[in-house]
Amino acid sequence: MQINRLFEIIYILLNKELITAPELAEHFEVSVRTIYRDIDTLSSAGIPIYAVQGKGGGISLLDDYILDKSLLTEKEQNEILYALQSLSIAKAPESEDVLDRLSRLFNKNKTSWIEVDFSPWGSDEKRSFQFTIIKDAILSHRIIEFNYFSSSGEKSARRVEPVKLIFKVHAWYLQGFCLTRNAYRTFKIARMADLLMTEQVFTERVPGELKNGVQAEKTQKWIQVCLRISDEGAYRVYDEFDEKDVTKNGEGSFTVTTLLPENEWLIRYILSFGADVKILSPPHIRDRLRNELNKISSKY
Repeated sequence: MQINRLFEIIYILLNKELITAPELAEHFEVSVRTIYRDIDTLSSAGIPIYAVQGKGGGISLLDDYILDKSLLTEKEQNEILYALQSLSIAKAPESEDVLDRLSRLFNKNKTSWIEVDFSPWGSDEKRSFQFTIIKDAILSHRIIEFNYFSSSGEKSARRVEPVKLIFKVHAWYLQGFCLTRNAYRTFKIARMADLLMTEQVFTERVPGELKNGVQAEKTQKWIQVCLRISDEGAYRVYDEFDEKDVTKNGEGSFTVTTLLPENEWLIRYILSFGADVKILSPPHIRDRLRNELNKISSKY
């Protein structure tokens, strides 16, 4: 929507002394003509925005400009502050400074309404710092290097063009083009070590290629699994399963009927419930679990 774009243009100009119309057009994925129309709209609204022609020129605000809070409703002021706070959580450049200034302008106390901690319980700040490195590498199109441990524990050195961070099924992943394997790959963040952002800049590849690199996920076989989880395991039921898949039984246990991927992960996932779970169906998954338990028992 144009109104959102206009406010974001003001936000950008508050943080930059000068920016060109083509740069704004590329950022918003609109034409340069549209940007100039936006500039005219802002000027007509009394915002002192001007353009400098020629080499080294661009669009800017007067140095002493202060956003007129009367232009915004109470709800719009809150939405801007909340959006900026969410940006500061992700460590967006200078968002904290702008948040402070706008909070004072709107005469509002900053409400700490959101907190995001990317690291698991008990980990140190190093894990959280990984996300800052990856985010910066994605935004600046710079290659990253790290050691990666596969699900079987094998260690390999990787060079990757990072594309996207994904949170899925209680874990963070990175999608990117692996220069070591010459193909798109999905990496589990928890298995990455010695992460480093290099100075080498890469050119963004065709977006469609990313889909070809993650098709294994689409071909994964899914099966319907029925589990009975005891009342001792209740704390995990609504955290990990959709409410429509859960039936609470009279004695306090739960019956869960849901779709799960049929692979080694499934057996290990069910084992994570310990004695709090019983597989009702399908029978072959029950047999696989029994075999796994026999292997574990034989070790002791």
